Amino acid sequence: MSDFLQTMSELSADRAAAVGEIPESALDKPVVPLRLESFDIIAEIKNRSPAEGQLAGPAIDRAARAQQYVAGGAAAISVLTEPSRFDGALEHLEEVIAAVPDTPVMRKDFLVDPVQIIEARQAGASGVLLIIAMLGERQLRSLLDCAAEHGLFVLLEAFDETDLDRAARLLESPADSQRAADGLLLFGVNTRDLRTLHVDPDRLEKLAPALPQGCCVAESGLHDAQDAATAAALGYRLALVGTALMRSDDPASLIAAMRTAGAAA
Repeated sequence: MSDFLQTMSELSADRAAAVGEIPESALDKPVVPLRLESFDIIAEIKNRSPAEGQLAGPAIDRAARAQQYVAGGAAAISVLTEPSRFDGALEHLEEVIAAVPDTPVMRKDFLVDPVQIIEARQAGASGVLLIIAMLGERQLRSLLDCAAEHGLFVLLEAFDETDLDRAARLLESPADSQRAADGLLLFGVNTRDLRTLHVDPDRLEKLAPALPQGCCVAESGLHDAQDAATAAALGYRLALVGTALMRSDDPASLIAAMRTAGAAA
């Protein structure tokens, strides 16, 4: 594990240790199902990126931006909750969920403990992101089982063929295979390797032959409709788009254009 991922893992473990007991009665917010079409966008809200710098100031209206994303046809919204490098918070997740109650919202963070999935569920999340490279087999299994128990979809993020091989082996389990078939277990390829923070623009193409059977997501480095079309032609069914949308003055139109181009490809 890289220094960056190791640091994120340690900080995340510290945050998890500080979470108190969450009673079952607190998990009363509805889980919104993820409904997928021929090509979809998971639109991201984040204040900052370690690689791209500041993307939003303290005055950002997350609710209004989330509503713009939904107006453009986003299938789901991803919200960064990591505080130390991304200026995120669980409260940001809650703001977005309250603003778009009929759209599934995903907690994006460096999750290492099932309690963080329960924490996301309490906030109203309908999905979570898990990073394969920073999780051991037992750890990954416990997180996947916790998400399944609470009805949340999982975006399983990979950086290389080793990660994708681990993801593909999950499909040997009938339960995981069914979740993948139902669109509850998604497989992502991040062109930004969080071990180095560098973007490899050719990674989507290089790893396309190794994609597991199921809904696969192109992550990072997608900026416009042509990028969406390219990803769709390679076999990706969704794109997770953050920086381009955060910097756009008209994110709804950008999402609509990317969905249209992806579907056409």
